Amino acid sequence: MFNMVFGIGIAFVVVRSSLKLRGAGWPGHDAAGGARLVMASGYLAFSSMLSNSEMVRNSPALLNLFDVKTNPTLFLVMAYGIRRLPYMVRSAVAGLQQTSARTRRAAANMGAPPLVSLRRVTLPLITANLIAGALLAFAFSMLEVSDSLMLAQREDFYPITKTIYELFQLIGTGKYLASALGVWAMLFLAVTIAGSSLLLGKKMGALFRV
Repeated sequence: MFNMVFGIGIAFVVVRSSLKLRGAGWPGHDAAGGARLVMASGYLAFSSMLSNSEMVRNSPALLNLFDVKTNPTLFLVMAYGIRRLPYMVRSAVAGLQQTSARTRRAAANMGAPPLVSLRRVTLPLITANLIAGALLAFAFSMLEVSDSLMLAQREDFYPITKTIYELFQLIGTGKYLASALGVWAMLFLAVTIAGSSLLLGKKMGALFRV
């Protein structure tokens, strides 16, 4: 949901706004997202700072929410959402570029408010792009490595990549189990990319362009 809301909003700014610097900040976001270890370390430090504050230490509910050693779910969601936001933005941008702005203007001429025009005209036209972006964001989030290895510190909350890493350390059948899970992850990603390619068509390459 985070990626969907912010992805659509940023895509509208990039494609439909008249701001001169509307696309200047997005490459910087990609570059920042690429610094995975730096971002993961930042989340870890932020969690440590919050969990050591007096207010959080005195509240079991807040400690469970903000301490990655107790429950890393919040910070994993934040890390995955920010890291994979470009997929949703680029999918939405591709959809808006394929959709004529005349449809929005026609809806406005018929008296439709901007939100109604967005909900009943624009979003249905770019639904395939949004589904493709959501699939890619979800699949790559499941297979995120750096954030998962650093933030997931309890076995109960291990994502797939952290599970593969831990299984690989086991003596005996650990390497075989890790390999099997790795093959499953590759097949899952391949199916997701193939499905997204069918939805996006020629615009698929734009999602991975640097």
